[in-house]
Amino acid sequence: MYHSLEVLDHVRLNFSPSSLVFLNIALAFVMFGVALDIKLENFEEIIRKPKSAIVGFISQTFLLPAFTFLLVLLLNPTPTIALGMILVAACPGGNISNFISSMARGNVALAISLTAISTSLAVFFTPFNFALWGSFYIDFYNAHNAAGLLRPLEIDKYQMFQTVFILLGIPVFLGLLVAGKFPKLTDKIKKPINKGSLLFFVAMVIGMLSANFSQFVSYVHLVFIFVLLQNGVAMSTGYFFGKINKLSQTDQRTLAIETGIHNSGLALALIFNPKIFPPEMELGGMAIIAAWWGIWHIISGLGVAYLWSGKPVVA
Repeated sequence: MYHSLEVLDHVRLNFSPSSLVFLNIALAFVMFGVALDIKLENFEEIIRKPKSAIVGFISQTFLLPAFTFLLVLLLNPTPTIALGMILVAACPGGNISNFISSMARGNVALAISLTAISTSLAVFFTPFNFALWGSFYIDFYNAHNAAGLLRPLEIDKYQMFQTVFILLGIPVFLGLLVAGKFPKLTDKIKKPINKGSLLFFVAMVIGMLSANFSQFVSYVHLVFIFVLLQNGVAMSTGYFFGKINKLSQTDQRTLAIETGIHNSGLALALIFNPKIFPPEMELGGMAIIAAWWGIWHIISGLGVAYLWSGKPVVA
């Protein structure tokens, strides 16, 4: 099994940063639609009672990387797959999690707050967690031949500002403004906007997948179980850590989704950054893990949201 996985390192994916721009535009529409269903008072409640936000941040930023490290020790994949899993776990929450939280009857204001916080602090915590748990992995397996993969990460501060302000702040502000000023109009447009933005987003994801369709068909079965287990661990971590801390069921659902959905687009951007990982390095394992994460967490998130959407929240 181990030797069959090594073939992944020679795989080259077609990654275009411009495709992320179009995906982010789709996400901005999604966030506008999500904001039509929330109120400013929801954010004020989080400020007055920050426990859920603190528990969620710990789950995302500290517990998931640690549990991913333990999962890597248990599964013992190739170094590029192991470090790809650690890199994804080190990335902040993904923006689509906010929409999925709304579908799952979660706390949307908490979801948006956690995404904004984890994304803002990713400049520090993503490089920190990748270096910390990556070095633990290399030391544990004495895999010093893989030490070259453990590169210092440089997160683009403008990219983080763009994500928080442009992709989260502006659409949410506009959604809150429209909902507050034009409640009758909001009632008429929010369902079509939510459905339309989701279809637009799915179309963008399919478009990105089509650029690497043959590679996915040929190799995704080799990484499927790793992503499935890591994503399952992530969602379980958020849900049960919220339960242990006696959060409401609404917040437990939100933490499961926020911990289970990560910004794998950032992971891909880092992997394909020639200033971090030179082009001659064979990182197919890392790239396919991050790329399949980007597809699978949407599938699993929408699946969980569909199940929860039909179940009332118990107070």
